[in-house]
Amino acid sequence: MARLHRVSIYSTILILIYLLVLFEVLPIPLIDASVAQEILPVIPWWILVSFGSYSLWCLGWGVFTFRDCPEAYHELLQEINEAKTDLRSRAVTVD
Repeated sequence: MARLHRVSIYSTILILIYLLVLFEVLPIPLIDASVAQEILPVIPWWILVSFGSYSLWCLGWGVFTFRDCPEAYHELLQEINEAKTDLRSRAVTVD
């Protein structure tokens, strides 16, 4: 089974359970109904904020640990110069 299928099945099951609990079709054991009514509506926002925080942390960590690659820089400059000379040989103005 592909990852997309697994994720869609698990998310559908979790959303279905969440909606059944939110609309009080399924009772939550060991939790008072008034507490559940206060907490359940904000769970999607909490998940969204948690996902955003995790994404920003991963992005920041990737920028922090980004390695400088001077050989790739010089290789890229060489390819740019080759492309410019090729375009100039075909009578295209560059720069």
